[in-house]
Amino acid sequence: MPQSALVIGAGVAGLATAALLGKEGYEVTVVDKLDAVGGRAGDLTIRSHEGFRWDTGPSWYLMPDAFEHFFRLLGTTSAEQLDLVDLDPAYRVFPEHRAPVDVPSGVDEAAALFESIEPGAGHKLRNYLAGAEDSYHIAVDRFLYTTFSSTRSFLHRDVLTRAGTLARLLTTSLQSFVDSHFSDVRLRQILSYPSVFLSSRPEHTPALYHLMSHTDLGQGVLYPLGGFASVVAALHRLAMARGVKFKMNTLVTGITTVDTRATGVRIQTEDGEVQDLHADIVVSAADLHHTETRLLPPELRSYPEKRFARKNPGIGTVLLMVGVRGRLPQLTHHNLFFSEDWTPDFNAVFNEPRPDRPLRVSRSIYVSMPSATEVGVAPTDHENLFILVPTPANESVGRGSAYGGPASPAVEAIADAAIDQIADAAGIPDLAERIIVRRTIGPGDFAERYHAWRGGSIGPAHTLRQSAFLRGRNISGKVAGLYYTGATTVPGVGVPMCLISAENVIKRLRGDSSPGALPEAIP
Repeated sequence: MPQSALVIGAGVAGLATAALLGKEGYEVTVVDKLDAVGGRAGDLTIRSHEGFRWDTGPSWYLMPDAFEHFFRLLGTTSAEQLDLVDLDPAYRVFPEHRAPVDVPSGVDEAAALFESIEPGAGHKLRNYLAGAEDSYHIAVDRFLYTTFSSTRSFLHRDVLTRAGTLARLLTTSLQSFVDSHFSDVRLRQILSYPSVFLSSRPEHTPALYHLMSHTDLGQGVLYPLGGFASVVAALHRLAMARGVKFKMNTLVTGITTVDTRATGVRIQTEDGEVQDLHADIVVSAADLHHTETRLLPPELRSYPEKRFARKNPGIGTVLLMVGVRGRLPQLTHHNLFFSEDWTPDFNAVFNEPRPDRPLRVSRSIYVSMPSATEVGVAPTDHENLFILVPTPANESVGRGSAYGGPASPAVEAIADAAIDQIADAAGIPDLAERIIVRRTIGPGDFAERYHAWRGGSIGPAHTLRQSAFLRGRNISGKVAGLYYTGATTVPGVGVPMCLISAENVIKRLRGDSSPGALPEAIP
């Protein structure tokens, strides 16, 4: 008889893990407190403003090879599950006090852009991206698809022959590495900003993560029509096809154990009834801090509260979902607004807030406008904007208006400032007057809806001490049969990493300690 498994959380990692467990022959049930699957990769529609739709989480489709591999594990392909389109330009950068810069995909095209801004930078970029591609492949082959339960990841000749280079990249910051190659602040920011995708800041991110530039400038930026809601729908569809059952509107209040072995979870249903669900294994796709400190008793915690006190929680965010009357040709699908000196922006996000001074937030922000690419996400002659403002990972910043109730004054003030900034930098002076619908999400929403530690929006920062095997294990050290998946455990943050974390649970269950991805069902 197949074994049974309970998965806590129906976000990307939970759905992906459930689908793979179903393929392995497990009888799988996924439990989630919300009424819809997707977790942080959610979406929002507003009945009173028909025709608008927004993703409320991930929006950059990077690492297409990770998506393709995951789908092939399940006997399908990205092309069969998603309708992907190339974005041209990949994104637009709005440097402070300077003209916008359209960043293309492709090494040749990016090199031409860099050369036009800084003589000699085109050749330097080619070398930079060649190193980024090499680091990317080493990471994929040795350090992402692994449970770090053996030393084989580190003893392969591909790693040993690059030991000196890898050591330098790990002990040098991304900011220092980029600055040593390029002088123009715009080029430096284009190559350094991916640290934010890692929930970190450039001077605290190891230079090894320059591999991120390979994923956007080298591999290109795609967009799945339907947004990331279509990715979630595909994962849900594949899980259902493998017999996975779902219990939504159901809160997990604890992980049950007998003799330090997981036996299931205790739940509270929507009507308040408390039940115990039993299974042979439990996989928590919930925030690791919540799992360890709220779902387990103190004596069974591998990561007690005091360990989290020493960790960097990464970034928080205020998100705005805005519907605008009229077209906005000043913007493209992905847009980045940078302060000329962004050090104060990162200080505002990562320095501990103090009660004796006003809340400071970043003025380096991100704006997505899917209506530039896709028909149907906004009414005719309207645009839908998703605006991300990095903030401290601090739930006291408050909640937004997207899920009912009034937004906190701090969230509203941050939203107002972001709209004013976009209007000024992009040359849209009447932007505020053209907004016909506006909803916000704050760190308090992340804490309440997703049990996110300190209200963080992405997951713990990818500093040196929080990367690879130092990030933690995907298995409990004290409870047999309890596994972890998702952005708060290995290999890290982002949708591709969540897919890989699901695969690493399967490797752990199989006792597979090898580095590298599992064989695909479609060769």
